[in-house]
Amino acid sequence: MENEYHIPVMLNECIEGLHINPDGIYVDVTFGGGGHSREILAKLSDLGRLYAFDQDPDAKRNVILDSRFTLIQQNFRFLKNNLRLHGVETVDGILADLGISSHQINERERGFSTRFDAQLDMRMDQVGELNAKEVVNSYSEEELHRIFGMYGEVQNAKTLARAIVSARSQEPIVSIDQLKSSISRVAPRNKENKYYAQVFQALRIEVNKELEALEAFLQQSVSVLKPGGRLVVMSYHSLEDRLVKNYMLKGKFRGEVEKDFYGNEIKPFKVISKKVIVASAEEVERNNRARSAKLRIAERI
Repeated sequence: MENEYHIPVMLNECIEGLHINPDGIYVDVTFGGGGHSREILAKLSDLGRLYAFDQDPDAKRNVILDSRFTLIQQNFRFLKNNLRLHGVETVDGILADLGISSHQINERERGFSTRFDAQLDMRMDQVGELNAKEVVNSYSEEELHRIFGMYGEVQNAKTLARAIVSARSQEPIVSIDQLKSSISRVAPRNKENKYYAQVFQALRIEVNKELEALEAFLQQSVSVLKPGGRLVVMSYHSLEDRLVKNYMLKGKFRGEVEKDFYGNEIKPFKVISKKVIVASAEEVERNNRARSAKLRIAERI
């Protein structure tokens, strides 16, 4: 079932990065199809425990029937409180495989993919009030300019925002095909698909508040991990990777690392992967999603 749902990227590298203690407590904050979770469980003894997070109701289909496993249906931004509800204060390792799953992309009605026509949705949890249709039709031109420039890294974000505002003044933009039609004239010639992907990325990040959730998760990981515990994070675009890299290196998202009175650096992690880890050419050939993956590993000091 998990292979149909999502093929885990850099599975061996992720599991090795966790440096698993068989009797330890681990967290997979992006359960999805359960591929990573099953590998973690295979390394645990009867005393080991695994807690998995996923806000997408579809993930329940992949629940693992194992007394050592608990699925928590929440966004990982609520990591600390939900672990406490299960009597867990600290853990030995945390794994995060960020981004969108193959299952979510391939489910037409979820509205994540530019390949299908469907209602503009893009909610990962299916219960949030904000969806892509709301963003496209109610955000001001300035707000659209901001999210397309910041989250989609679209070069002509201002022109794009103006095109959407002009199109929606004629009729609401409610479907994927409508949106693509509305912006086709401002898309670079022969690079339309890449352009639409950037636009969709920006909408998805805004709808799900992905970067805010990632920051909250990373900050909580410091107090949840035991000294010597591992944080293993795989990201798929530069915005996520920059946040992960800075936090692992400096214990903060922006600016320079803080120092104490004596000039010693104050940071919560020791970086294990000095250079970012990327998928092998063979894996990329088997699984195209691995092409943009960047894996970073750090250890709690």
